[in-house]
Amino acid sequence: MNAVGVVVEGGQRALSSAHGGVLDSGSRSFLQHQQPQPKPQPQPPQQPQLKKQRLNPQSQTGTVQQLLAGGVAGAFSKTCTAPLGRLTILFQVQGMHADVAALSKASIWHEASRIVNEEGFRAFWKGNLVTIAHRLPYSSVNFYAYERYKSMLQSILGENSKGSASADLCVHFVGGGMAGITAASATYPLDLVRTRLAAQRNTVYYRGIWHAFHTICREEGFLGLYKGLGATLLGVGPSIAISFSVYESLRSFWQSQRPNDATVMVSLACGSLSGIASSTATFPLDLVRRRMQLEGAGGRARIYNCGLFGTFRHIVRTEGFRGLYRGILPEYYKVVPSVGIVFMTYETLKMLLSQSSTRD
Repeated sequence: MNAVGVVVEGGQRALSSAHGGVLDSGSRSFLQHQQPQPKPQPQPPQQPQLKKQRLNPQSQTGTVQQLLAGGVAGAFSKTCTAPLGRLTILFQVQGMHADVAALSKASIWHEASRIVNEEGFRAFWKGNLVTIAHRLPYSSVNFYAYERYKSMLQSILGENSKGSASADLCVHFVGGGMAGITAASATYPLDLVRTRLAAQRNTVYYRGIWHAFHTICREEGFLGLYKGLGATLLGVGPSIAISFSVYESLRSFWQSQRPNDATVMVSLACGSLSGIASSTATFPLDLVRRRMQLEGAGGRARIYNCGLFGTFRHIVRTEGFRGLYRGILPEYYKVVPSVGIVFMTYETLKMLLSQSSTRD
């Protein structure tokens, strides 16, 4: 039985047990207990033929569903939380060209008021178009790669590992990290352009996506589109791995204790908590990534010429350890709805697409 069929036949409980379209061994056995066994037996000759005929179309449909649902979920989530996302970026990069004494007076309300008064309310969504252009391929590759890596790791570990909590946690952690690294590497130039557009304040140096690409390549070379890639890859692996593994673990525990709770509520709560955990652990790397992406932007002089770890030391020396967590509050406010919406929208869209394809 493939995952799409399980989603359609098993309803919402099967959907939450089959996150991402790949069933765990525990979920598969649970669903087998929920469905009556005698029904398939009356017509044994015809059923194998139907499975052979429908296997490839359904597996192809499942791939399209994963790509579409993942991309739409990521773009929708980023659009909803774009104001908080821009506030996070502005706080993260303040220490590059501002006096440390002035930074201590900054607050979320003060910065939000400044944006409205000086740039207008629409400026909260500055760079959101490139965010969507980045999120659609990033989320699609991320979710789809996670399913593929997860299946590959489960096949490598073999039948003996099925049902093992430690093996399942390892699969989720490693698979999530590898998927995050794959997606970040494939879409990194868009992420860098998005950071530069969102970090602009009153002075507009980059007039749009294509102008930013052209200007960066002309002034900094093609490799300028990959500034901070090392910090990105170092941070995105643990971030996605923690997010997915915490989400899977919380969801499994929740369902074992409260199996009748609505799938949407479970997805939202577990997704939000997993986002808080991953953001807290990897925020310093994210801050360093943002600052390295802005090195030399707009013709400004370079500040950090000492690599990834040298940048860490420079920030700690000039701004203190708290400087590594500059902007963490708007990130917390953002991550709860953001990650929750991603997981909730992803699973809801997959269910709707599965039902639509089954009717057709």
